[in-house]
Amino acid sequence: MSVDLKDKSKAVPARATPARDDDARFRAFADGFEWSGVERLPYKEEGSAPFKSISRQILFADPKLHCELRYFEMAPGGYSTLERHEHVHAVMILRGRGECLLGNSVRAVKTNDLISIPSMTWHQFKASAGEPFGFLCMVNAERDKPQLPSADELASLKADPRLAAFLANYRS
Repeated sequence: MSVDLKDKSKAVPARATPARDDDARFRAFADGFEWSGVERLPYKEEGSAPFKSISRQILFADPKLHCELRYFEMAPGGYSTLERHEHVHAVMILRGRGECLLGNSVRAVKTNDLISIPSMTWHQFKASAGEPFGFLCMVNAERDKPQLPSADELASLKADPRLAAFLANYRS
């Protein structure tokens, strides 16, 4: 419903907020780890980098926040791209179990775990085979593009016994 603000009889009272503004500020959680008014998007452009069975939702992207809060979800066995970049991430696992490569270590991660990803640190998430895996990710609104490992960098990562099994099936 549109309101003609010139016609005072149809104007919204000064204390009330128009419904469409409220809708933009409140996003109800729904089954399937979706939120009202939030589009489920592809993780990245197909063919731009190696990844499998992952989607993203941008939950908040208000310029006044100077950051974005996003939700990523992988199907069982899915994974994000192995990458690094200048910007940092703050991640909270919301659903499922998986593994996280962070720098020179691999850790099992589960619901409610928190991960801080420093600048220029190689990182990748993998979902376990038995259940979906989802996480919140907060990043700067203005950020650099991810860097993929070169053949030499990948060989160096795979040479580390702590990372070798995690990266065994990695293909660039």
